Amino acid sequence: MRTRSWIVYAALLVLFWGVWGAFSSAPTTLYGYPDDMVYVIWAVMMLIPAAFVLRGQKFDRRPRAAVYGLIVGLTGAGGQLILFHALTIGPAYLIFPIVSISPAITVLMAVAFLRERITKLAVVGLVAAMVAIVLFSITGSGDATTKGPWLMLAILVCIAWGVQAFFMRKAATIGVNDATTFGWMAISGLVLVPFAIWGMGGLPLDAPWQAPTLTAGTQLLNAVGALFLVMALSRGKASIVSPTTNALAPVLTIIVSLIAYQTLPTVWGTIGIVLALVGSTLMVYADERRGEAPTPAVGLDEPDALRDRASATPARGQDVGSR
Repeated sequence: MRTRSWIVYAALLVLFWGVWGAFSSAPTTLYGYPDDMVYVIWAVMMLIPAAFVLRGQKFDRRPRAAVYGLIVGLTGAGGQLILFHALTIGPAYLIFPIVSISPAITVLMAVAFLRERITKLAVVGLVAAMVAIVLFSITGSGDATTKGPWLMLAILVCIAWGVQAFFMRKAATIGVNDATTFGWMAISGLVLVPFAIWGMGGLPLDAPWQAPTLTAGTQLLNAVGALFLVMALSRGKASIVSPTTNALAPVLTIIVSLIAYQTLPTVWGTIGIVLALVGSTLMVYADERRGEAPTPAVGLDEPDALRDRASATPARGQDVGSR
């Protein structure tokens, strides 16, 4: 397999998260299911892809792997918990676009600490994708619900997930495999379950069976998509993978919503779709033309990064973190 097999995993991520985004609020909207309970079920669903990926790879027991794994896991799980709470007090059509700007955090950290470089063509694609995300954020700005405590929560999720994507990439550059990173994500998700149950005041055992069933189905899409994100970031540049997936997932969500809910995107949303597609295509094309393996880590833990350069940057034709 080629190093840029990240494109396949990024496409699968967009598919799973795009469909999940369209139906993520259905259990709460249809059955009044608590958002904290949605988190609990998400954490349990994470065990399914974790068990699958751990069957094919060895769990990395190095202290560095544990540190990066916990950072990735806690920022991801903490972001999920905050997100589910934000959705109870704010409009999803504004919260999700704000969260989608997280690649800006990832790119800035990747350029500053990993010293990743992207071509001019990729920069054009990156700008187009980021403009698309901004356009998604103003798609529903005509409504009255444009302020409130949910805004700060959405910003916190944005920062948390931007940092998470960066440390996913950082873990890959020191040779931590996909299974280890995702295993720590699953563990971290379970660690926060008691806080979610405490926030609800107990388990909602009186909820109709359709609520947990629908929640399990949608959150399994979320969990599997998270695995594809780990696999994509371990094989491609964080400054390319993160904006590509975050720009295209909302596009698919809009398309699925159009079919399922008979809704039409606004003019801004339509322009955003076009820019997201163009920007993502340019970034993929630029990365293909370069024909280079991902840049090894420098800047953070530089002695370790130099010592692990051989494991972090495989020869052409191999995958980072391959089985």
